[in-house]
Amino acid sequence: VVGFSFAAIQKPDYDDTPNPEFLNPFWMASIPDDQPLSAITMPGTHNTMSLYGGVYAECQTWSLASQLRAGIRFLDVRVRHVNGNLTIHHGVSYQWAHFGHVLEGVVDFLHEYPSETVLMRLKEEFSETNNIYGAVVDFIHQYAYWGLLWHSRLVPTMGEARGKLIILQDFTGPDLGIRYGSLDIADDWKVPTLLNLEEKWQSVYKHLDAAPSGNMGQIFLTYASGAGVFAHPRAVAKGINPQLYEYLQAKANQNQRFGIICMDFPAAPMIQMIIDFQLKEVVKTNKPDLEHATFLLRQMIKHFAATK
Repeated sequence: VVGFSFAAIQKPDYDDTPNPEFLNPFWMASIPDDQPLSAITMPGTHNTMSLYGGVYAECQTWSLASQLRAGIRFLDVRVRHVNGNLTIHHGVSYQWAHFGHVLEGVVDFLHEYPSETVLMRLKEEFSETNNIYGAVVDFIHQYAYWGLLWHSRLVPTMGEARGKLIILQDFTGPDLGIRYGSLDIADDWKVPTLLNLEEKWQSVYKHLDAAPSGNMGQIFLTYASGAGVFAHPRAVAKGINPQLYEYLQAKANQNQRFGIICMDFPAAPMIQMIIDFQLKEVVKTNKPDLEHATFLLRQMIKHFAATK
């Protein structure tokens, strides 16, 4: 299996060539500062650093720097924890990098493009210490800096998020950012065979369809990626990405929020299409009106109670 070879493909919906067709490094600059991050539609990559290990391990072919410059704003990072070291893994496959390399890449990118923000799901993989918090903090101090992070569980506005790394914390310990479990997530990643692609697509389709009318204060995250013993990540992406592209293309003229769309082997045109789904207006709660409505409701309850 490791010996399998593929001719590189660059299509509008799928790209496993070494470099993106075109770049989009500062697309967040045009988003209003008061826009909640939960109202933004953004592209992401599943197992962002998985560039090595053969057909069952490889999920991307672009470097971290290329992904960020292509417009990717959600990273899915898996670390193996051994004696305080955090190496990047996809299952058993070591990815020839450690967490410090990821942090340095994000720092370099945000220093060059301070209008942007990066969201990073961070979890332990191929080790079961359930205790990576201390090592993560050490790496942040060594390879980045404390002020780089968004230090709150609350979803920031775009203005608050600019220039910051938002850790979506998928591990135990004190708060380093937003808890990953607080997101509305569809991650039906198990695709046993290519005969199960339709089931996978239905999961993606239903969650994307739910996102526009979902809680606007909650970040939606949809994984278009999947794998199984008889369906490696490339094969699944070749089956799902074209359907995703067609789905988004059909929605192109609608003013809707889809949240984070996370993919294997995305292509620049697909990324551009996702970026283009930015809400022209965001429905905001008017706090004084809400308080007034609550007051009136209480008065009505008192009135009906008194007339009984």
